[in-house]
Amino acid sequence: MQITVDLNLCESHGQCVFAAPEIFAFDDDDRLTYDAAPSDALREAADKAAAVCPVRAITVLAGS
Repeated sequence: MQITVDLNLCESHGQCVFAAPEIFAFDDDDRLTYDAAPSDALREAADKAAAVCPVRAITVLAGS
């Protein structure tokens, strides 16, 4: 699985962090960090995070 976040769109609402803390977090400077290639076992959490993003900045693609 591949995750991308358009950081130009991201407004740091943090909904992805609540939905999938295994994938998304804020660093010490309150910038979003994320695992761009998490385990496929986290697909449901990744899809939920993308769905709850109010600005639709998250894209989740199937792995190759």
